[in-house]
Amino acid sequence: MNDLKLNNIEQQWDTFMYSAIAWAPKIISAVISAVLIYFIGSWLIRMVNRLLEKAFTKRNMDASLQLFLLNIIKWGLNIMLFIIVVTQLGVQTSVFVAIIGAAGLAIGLALQGSLTNFAGGIIILLLKPFKIGDFISSSSGVSGTVSAIDVFHTRIITPQNQLIIIPNGEISNKSITNFTQLGTRRTWFDIGVSYHTDLKKAKEILLEVINNNQHALKNPTPQVVVTELRDSTINLSIRVTASNENFWAMNEELTIECKVALDRAGIEIPFPQRDIHVYNK
Repeated sequence: MNDLKLNNIEQQWDTFMYSAIAWAPKIISAVISAVLIYFIGSWLIRMVNRLLEKAFTKRNMDASLQLFLLNIIKWGLNIMLFIIVVTQLGVQTSVFVAIIGAAGLAIGLALQGSLTNFAGGIIILLLKPFKIGDFISSSSGVSGTVSAIDVFHTRIITPQNQLIIIPNGEISNKSITNFTQLGTRRTWFDIGVSYHTDLKKAKEILLEVINNNQHALKNPTPQVVVTELRDSTINLSIRVTASNENFWAMNEELTIECKVALDRAGIEIPFPQRDIHVYNK
């Protein structure tokens, strides 16, 4: 019995060794080819990324969009390379397709809100309703200068130097006012004068102030327009255009200079008043 067992063990060992010797060249060649494919593929991925980065830079593509696209392409190429390598080792690709599909479904269900922000980020980066450095105002009441556009969030710095982080899903689905995209901004504020004022004279004084301002552009033509008859005042609307960088300086200078010019001309800027009648019985 012991001799039979020893003979069986020897036969199984011999069969294993013959099989190993027969499969060894195939296994070694598969491993070597997989390693070569990995190194060559990694080198090609780096080259593709460099070429794409140069192409994006040459086309003056937005930095945020450029980084996002390069990362997406890099991850996609690395996943393809991984599948090719494991396929070379004899693993069935259908297994990885099923795993990737199941993982994608699970991630999609778990990150519904984040995917909305992700889609909003793609829309912002591709359509470019605003860019870094633009002063914008959203319908939710947030106003400020765009400091960064990420895939999931947009960062805005308010005039009070506060950082506000807005989800891209929210900002892409609401109306946005971009104050700086056109390169110029037009000031639009009212000055109230009393009812006994000579309006033509007041308009001439204000237009003279505007024409003497160094930041005011001649085109489009500055305007002083009578807009409203209020309870205590007649409103004159000052409408002047300046470049983005000079807008706030011009707005402040005009506010001060218009007040000084009207005071010098003896034109009253009234405050709200009430007439009180007292009756004695």
